[in-house]
Amino acid sequence: MTIDDLKIGQSGTIGQVGGEGPLRLRFLDMGLIPGTRVTLRKVAPMGDPIQIQVRGYELTIRREDAAKIALKEEEL
Repeated sequence: MTIDDLKIGQSGTIGQVGGEGPLRLRFLDMGLIPGTRVTLRKVAPMGDPIQIQVRGYELTIRREDAAKIALKEEEL
């Protein structure tokens, strides 16, 4: 399961951060690191982008990017 699979209000813990090179580093710089709890807050009317809460702030990312961040299954 990945972040883009969450429903509004659901939470999960990041298990693995995908992507390559600069994209992966950008995720890590934004605080999306393994072991961090994320909650899906909002979804745009057309379904993209999505807004998540991570480390006490709101972050808006594209669904395509959210699909590259895996959640730990046992935490859901």
